[in-house]
Amino acid sequence: MRVVAVMNYKGGVGKTTLTANLGAVAASRGLRVLLIDLDPQTNLTFSFYSVEDWNDRLKDTRTIRQWYGGEMPGREISLAELVVTPERANGRIENTGGRLDLISSHLGLIDIDLELAAMLGGTTTLEASKRRFLDLHSCLRRALMDEHFRAYDLVLIDCAPNFGLVTKTAIVASEQILVPAKADYLSTLGLDYLVRNCEKLVEQFNDYVNHKRGSGDHGPIDPSFLGVVFTMVQIYSQQVTLAQHAYIEEVRLNSMVPVLEGVIRNSPKHFGDAGESGVPAMLRATGKDEVVKEFEQLVDEVLGALAVPGGAKR
Repeated sequence: MRVVAVMNYKGGVGKTTLTANLGAVAASRGLRVLLIDLDPQTNLTFSFYSVEDWNDRLKDTRTIRQWYGGEMPGREISLAELVVTPERANGRIENTGGRLDLISSHLGLIDIDLELAAMLGGTTTLEASKRRFLDLHSCLRRALMDEHFRAYDLVLIDCAPNFGLVTKTAIVASEQILVPAKADYLSTLGLDYLVRNCEKLVEQFNDYVNHKRGSGDHGPIDPSFLGVVFTMVQIYSQQVTLAQHAYIEEVRLNSMVPVLEGVIRNSPKHFGDAGESGVPAMLRATGKDEVVKEFEQLVDEVLGALAVPGGAKR
């Protein structure tokens, strides 16, 4: 199982579109994929379920909000109990042997960071404080080690555009971090800042683990950056426009994050109605137009970098 956090400080960069379609294409190739929606905007969830369905079937009992809530994440409900299988999307891949599952988000997740931050306080000793830090930050990591999740080939975590505690639990749980970004100033401005914050989190977590050696229930973490995926790019004469190409090359040459070769072009035809049908665009597309070809090449690159077994194009 490969676990990947999909994140960027900047919103509106195509993060959810990337996550939904990457997961969908991987599942269409016979992989077992789990999507975890950690963004309070809940857009990934609404890419598969209508708001009405979410209200009727998921809102009160089957969202990640219930799991993070309570005295300690996961203490009152298991993560496995929250997994749902979106019917419409899976209907498009039923003959491939793949499967696409989801853990839904909740608009109320926005309040969870404050609740988790409060849990970090109240301890009386430094050792107790370190123990609480490790327990909270590794809650999602421990949950994904459950037997239920070993059946998945790929887990994609759609993170909120911030560096709060919920996002930190996703980083601790992940082996790789994938960063969608638009080829513009604001979307690329925080890339190195994101890298430094991740490095600080890893350093602090592992420092606490080293001081708690012998407890046996926490191990060091080493998430790395899979790369930047440029989204919503403008294509002219089969090439990225000169202005956007300049931003891409600037990141490629000067950022601490590698840049993937594949891009996602701006295509209202494919992505403009994301979520309305409950089926990601790449599962709805007919034929092999340029957008479909580009996305399949990007999926090849991502799955190849992750060394996911069985991820070759079919």
